[in-house]
Amino acid sequence: MIERADQQVLNYVSKAADAAHGVLRADQRLDFAKRLRARIETELGGGRRPRDVSKVLARFGDPAALVEREAGRLAAAGIATLRSRPPAAPTTTPVTTPTAASTTAPGTTPASGTAPASGTPLEEAGATLRFAAVADDRDLPPGVREHRGIAQERLTRRPGMDLPFAGLRKVAMFSANPLATDGRDARTIVKEHPRDTAAMVILVVAALLVPFDLPPVAIFQVPVMVWALGAALVLFSDTWTIRDKVLGIGAPMLGYSVGGVLIGGLRVGTEAGLSAFLTQFFDVSGTMFMIGTGLGVVWLAYRLLDVT
Repeated sequence: MIERADQQVLNYVSKAADAAHGVLRADQRLDFAKRLRARIETELGGGRRPRDVSKVLARFGDPAALVEREAGRLAAAGIATLRSRPPAAPTTTPVTTPTAASTTAPGTTPASGTAPASGTPLEEAGATLRFAAVADDRDLPPGVREHRGIAQERLTRRPGMDLPFAGLRKVAMFSANPLATDGRDARTIVKEHPRDTAAMVILVVAALLVPFDLPPVAIFQVPVMVWALGAALVLFSDTWTIRDKVLGIGAPMLGYSVGGVLIGGLRVGTEAGLSAFLTQFFDVSGTMFMIGTGLGVVWLAYRLLDVT
């Protein structure tokens, strides 16, 4: 469990370091990553449960936002970063204010301290650059402000957010780069949660064994024994909450008992006796167990994705 928690922290710091490329210098990125890792360790306080680590990292927020905050802090302190390089020479034609030199008669020498007419750098000439005025949002009509805000939001939105089932496709990218999928692709999740994945697979196998009508072992049915193994792994997991565990392993039993009673009772009707009801119950209870198992595994998989 310690290795899994350390991997979560490493993935988060790596995302922050990647976001700092092009914003901070190499030495600044290294210092930022070290301080971020130390701050995370301080917040963890020695805890190494993956769920606790996820909560701490969630409080830190988006790594890119941390990089922007660090760049702002350095800029406020007057420390140069890659983003604060000197701007390129302006291409706007300088507009000089009238000086005494402009009124000097041809052939005469300009007075001392006045700016030359041409051929002198802008800094020496004291020229004033005139740029096009930018409209203030407060001066715009309400409708224009609203649509401008929508456009800016769409431009700054992360790519792929508006695509249908983007999150599902990201999880299904087995061969994807974890940094490109924020560590939420199926391969990374399976690698970081092997025991939880094995528990869900065992529950699915238990449901798939129901139609084969295997002979019981002593007095226990084989699907029930396999389900009990998967349920034990789920109970001893430290990834899911108690509610998640109850829903995940309780759904098959709920489907078997309650579903079997309801569906079996509807198929029998009110005229048949107990023997006919029991026959219908055992006919449909296996199917309801499979449906409940499927729903429980889907919930566990969803919560596993949500926790990671």
